[in-house]
Amino acid sequence: MALHESHPSASLYKGLVLVTPGGDLVYAIDPSKQQHWHAQLCAVLQRRLNLPEAPLFLTPSYTATVDRWIDPQSQEVRVVAEAYPPVWRYRIFFQAIFNVPVHQWRPVPVAPEEQDGRVIHSYREKFPELWESHNWVIRANDPSPSEPETPAPELAKAHASTYVLHLFIARHSRNTIQTLKVLHQVLEQALACPYTLKIIDVTQHPEQAEAAQVLATPTLVRVWPQPIQKLVGDLDQARILQMLTV
Repeated sequence: MALHESHPSASLYKGLVLVTPGGDLVYAIDPSKQQHWHAQLCAVLQRRLNLPEAPLFLTPSYTATVDRWIDPQSQEVRVVAEAYPPVWRYRIFFQAIFNVPVHQWRPVPVAPEEQDGRVIHSYREKFPELWESHNWVIRANDPSPSEPETPAPELAKAHASTYVLHLFIARHSRNTIQTLKVLHQVLEQALACPYTLKIIDVTQHPEQAEAAQVLATPTLVRVWPQPIQKLVGDLDQARILQMLTV
């Protein structure tokens, strides 16, 4: 059953997120509902990681989807949010990206034979980069084949309008969820260009925090465009917007 919202003017779109076995996320939000994002998100990963080919074998098993539409009879916004078993544990990130609470997601039913991870694992030798964690949360626009993407910060240097942001957190908590939610809302509303958000847990990567001179969490660092900007503590919309426009 679809979920209901009482505000027909709410944003209507289809959303898709592709997760790698290593935990990187690439997603798209499509108000037109006409794009074929499965292949496009795989192509983004291919370019970002310099893979020999697009990792189409990740779909649909490593995806989650959101569909928001208006019921023609009730004029209510309906929402269906589904995630496949391999990516079920990433709902905290899906909530921040699509503004759909964790408890409203439902698992996609799959046959027992489809849950055998050996098929996906058989690609690991050819695509080892997919099993590495880069802490990426990447929004993909509709990239043109003539304008290939490259890993950050090279991507940002090649495209001055691209933003590269690093968010330093200390473990996942309710505060982390709220921070991610606010950050994604601001980025979606304020930026008309692609951006890369890298999430770094300082408890797991203290060396990265030290290198960035991060002394407290949460800390948001704008790596590109330069000059580097840094926000520490409460990340409200006004402070984030100011950081993006400086």
